[in-house]
Amino acid sequence: MKVGVGDAVRTGHAVDLRAFVGIDLAPATVAEAVRDDGPRVVGDGGDRDCSLAVDCPAPEPVHDHVGRIDADLALARGPALAAAARSRGHVAPQAEELAAVRERLGALDPPTVDCERARERVAEAGDAEAEWRERVATLRGRVQALRERDVDSADAESDLAEATRRLSEIETERIAAEQALARARERARETRETRRERLRLEDRAGNLRRAARESLAERVRDEFEAARSAVPETGLPTGTRDALAVARVADLDAPIALAGEVDPFESAGAAARWLDAPVILV
Repeated sequence: MKVGVGDAVRTGHAVDLRAFVGIDLAPATVAEAVRDDGPRVVGDGGDRDCSLAVDCPAPEPVHDHVGRIDADLALARGPALAAAARSRGHVAPQAEELAAVRERLGALDPPTVDCERARERVAEAGDAEAEWRERVATLRGRVQALRERDVDSADAESDLAEATRRLSEIETERIAAEQALARARERARETRETRRERLRLEDRAGNLRRAARESLAERVRDEFEAARSAVPETGLPTGTRDALAVARVADLDAPIALAGEVDPFESAGAAARWLDAPVILV
């Protein structure tokens, strides 16, 4: 691990940054720097800005829980213990089924179906068909009347033929609209079934995640309790004591940002040895 603060560089398994004053080297800031790829500005070191850069292995998920340890830490013990177990290579018995459920969820993508527009098309086509059917009936009556009076009906017959042709087109449009509505309703039914299946799978995935977390946490619970009991008695907040114990149980390659105000050890080196993990003391 290599830690750079401005022009100063510290290396090793344990780094103490408490000598740097007047710049923001709070645990949260250092923990963020552990995740950053490059340097970050952390304050004014007199006549120039100071930067902080931490060159170290990439943090693992367990760092989300114990990458920063200070007096304000509120630790979710179960998830933290599960992450610690995973860092040590433990696999939950639910892992295979959970992966299958997640894969199935990823494949479920119910489409958006607009039945309302399909119904509007059917209604519009039906109204148009009724209008043209009435027009055809009227023209047919006119042609019949002209023929009975032995009057030239050629123009009326032409209008009737055109209206009949248009009515046939509209009937075809209405049938197509009804078929489209039937398809939309079927897709909507399938979509409802897909959504119900998705809800069922999401519920199953949630249950599996909780069961997997509990199973993993149980794998390291005895070690955690032993580590918690071994934390030096210094009146530490519960969350801080739990975090130290989780960090000791976990397999950590990236450093922990440990606040000096809650450090129960004699030095950064002592903390790193007890935790068996890289430490940046701030």
